[in-house]
Amino acid sequence: MRALWFDTPLGAMVALGSAQTLRGLHFGGAKHLPDLQGCEDGRECLLLRRVQRQVGEYFEGHRPAFDVPLDHEGTALQKAVWQALANIAVGTTISYSELAARVGAPRAVRAVAQAVGRNPWTLIRPCHRVIGSNGSLTGFAGGLERKSALLAHEARMARERGAAEVAQGFARQKSADITPMRTPPLPARSR
Repeated sequence: MRALWFDTPLGAMVALGSAQTLRGLHFGGAKHLPDLQGCEDGRECLLLRRVQRQVGEYFEGHRPAFDVPLDHEGTALQKAVWQALANIAVGTTISYSELAARVGAPRAVRAVAQAVGRNPWTLIRPCHRVIGSNGSLTGFAGGLERKSALLAHEARMARERGAAEVAQGFARQKSADITPMRTPPLPARSR
């Protein structure tokens, strides 16, 4: 695995991956930052440089969505949650309970919140758009100050770029980089 560190307006970020897929994008000091020992220098990796460029464009207000191939490691619930995160429009938020309902697990709010917290692709799978049911900012591996700043940035982006253009970028974000979870059929009940 390769690692590329770069600066953003909200602090350093690290992109992790290979020439083919992005395994993670994290703020420095994030709660669930993977162990980076043994990672190779990613400065020559075209995919990681592409991620760096797209993050820069995001912070400049020119990119509402990302288009990089993602590495899909995780449980079925995590994958479903991470895919659902991609469907939260720029400039909007939803609650953890609403997200749980969207993934078909309305009684598993805590497990859904844990999956959100383990999201390996900060910004790309916008976990910062998930808030408490009372509207409070809760749980963000990069810190609540960053979460607040990201939401404010996206609200400005949505206002400045207009709803139609943001929606077009949002539609591009829903590319097939994570296959939707297929729910296996339930076993037949014996009578």
